[in-house]
Amino acid sequence: MKKRALWIVLLCFGVMLYACKKESEKQDEVSTFSGFKKPGNFPEPQYKLANNPVTEAGFLLGRSLFYEPRLSRNNTISCGSCHIQSSAFTQHGHDVSHGIEDRLGTRNSPPIMNLAWNKAFMWGGGIFDLDLQPIAPITAHEEMDESVENVMVKLRQVSKYPSMFKAAFGSDEITTARFMKALSQFMLMCVSADSKYDKVMRKEAGASFTADEQAGYELFKAKCAACHTEPLFTDGAFRNNGLGPSPIDDQGLYTATLQATDRYKFKVPSLRNVSYTAPYMHDGRFLSLNAVFEHYNSDVQATPNLDPLLQQSSGTKGIVLSADDRSKLTSFLKTLDDPDFITRKELAEQ
Repeated sequence: MKKRALWIVLLCFGVMLYACKKESEKQDEVSTFSGFKKPGNFPEPQYKLANNPVTEAGFLLGRSLFYEPRLSRNNTISCGSCHIQSSAFTQHGHDVSHGIEDRLGTRNSPPIMNLAWNKAFMWGGGIFDLDLQPIAPITAHEEMDESVENVMVKLRQVSKYPSMFKAAFGSDEITTARFMKALSQFMLMCVSADSKYDKVMRKEAGASFTADEQAGYELFKAKCAACHTEPLFTDGAFRNNGLGPSPIDDQGLYTATLQATDRYKFKVPSLRNVSYTAPYMHDGRFLSLNAVFEHYNSDVQATPNLDPLLQQSSGTKGIVLSADDRSKLTSFLKTLDDPDFITRKELAEQ
């Protein structure tokens, strides 16, 4: 009996130590939250942080909402369903996004990454404020198929949310504006700036390109950088890169502006984390980087509003890329991968 009693005491003591350790870890995690930080090699953000400063409580609320399936009509699809961290917050393996009841969207899920520097959102534009962007997927028939008003009703019925909203915004009132700002706070913290490229540019100790990576970097600057501008690797513009029209004839920016000069223009994607974000293009038509290179090398189509950068003075279209060019470009593009970004615990569903 004495041995049994001693065993029980030791077990209880062990449980208490574990609980104390977990609580200590939580406190340490809280104490290290430093809010939004601009990477040293990045420009000033476009997002007006003064109107929605990132706080720990706001970030934690935004994270909970990002992974909240109640944002969809049948409570099955969250933002995180189509924006998966291990794929740099894209929906890996799908050419176009899949919504509730496995409905097919019309475009590939873009990565949620460095959005503080975005001037416009969505492949086809039409949204210019991160705080408004979630309305589109929430209300889209093929995505979440829900109303924002009904989302608010559902959130008010979940016991944890009033206290989380109070911690973030000072009262437990759950409103659309607060909901949107909290989601923005989480997405603003999805910063990818710790790739090998970043370490080389910041001249961190021991960071340098290999010969092939350096050669690929020079090729990139000569052939790609006009649209994929450093350090974000996008100029944020909408361009027609010569893709043949899709089966549904998605005309890109034109659907938002109805300006004929915008037909077949799509937002230039960032090339950061490109190893994790396949398939490529607005409709996910290319499964590999080599397929993308082949498009620019030999398959650029003379569709309306083709970008002038893809029209050569000789009359040819595209960008000449030899097999050696492609190999070296691939070596460089892999330096844009940020393994920490796709594994960072605080960005994952808790």
